[in-house]
Amino acid sequence: MSAVFVQIRCKPGTTYSVADELYEREIVSELYSTSGEWDLLLKLYPPEGADIGHWINENIANIANVERSMTTLTFKAF
Repeated sequence: MSAVFVQIRCKPGTTYSVADELYEREIVSELYSTSGEWDLLLKLYPPEGADIGHWINENIANIANVERSMTTLTFKAF
């Protein structure tokens, strides 16, 4: 499966705890702190055949202090 990128907005002051929880769940390939509207940017590879929306809800959106997420799917085009 291609990489999936997820931007996460956290409640103020909770970015580090959200990042720690993401690493504890062992689902993140890469994780970055970002400036601007979103606090975190993560790259992941969901299981083959997974329903992406359902998988994101079960593994990321339910983390305490995650206010919002935005998912970007990638496709092998070249």
